[in-house]
Amino acid sequence: MHAVIVWWDLARSEHTVESLRGFLREEAVDRFAQVPGLRLKFWISDAGADRWGAVLLWESRQAAEAPLPNRAAQLIGYPPTERYAFAVEATVEGEFAVAALAGRGLALEPADS
Repeated sequence: MHAVIVWWDLARSEHTVESLRGFLREEAVDRFAQVPGLRLKFWISDAGADRWGAVLLWESRQAAEAPLPNRAAQLIGYPPTERYAFAVEATVEGEFAVAALAGRGLALEPADS
């Protein structure tokens, strides 16, 4: 297995964490559900520091190195500020109450009324 972490500093972008949440709802989540070899992707943000990113877990290094459509970079206006790739030494799933991870997160929760 292979892991990749990408971060954008949004200071130079017209987009914000909030506007990028719309991108997740409208297209990114569904598109990445179809990527071969991708075991898990979760998008991360730090609104206070104006940062946006993702953590991807791949079945193999080859899958992680395959080209991906990078719509986020197009929207943000530049490639990730930081990118790190790692070999995964071990994985484990702990005890949890909610079995499915798909469809969870701030971008996919209903807006407060």
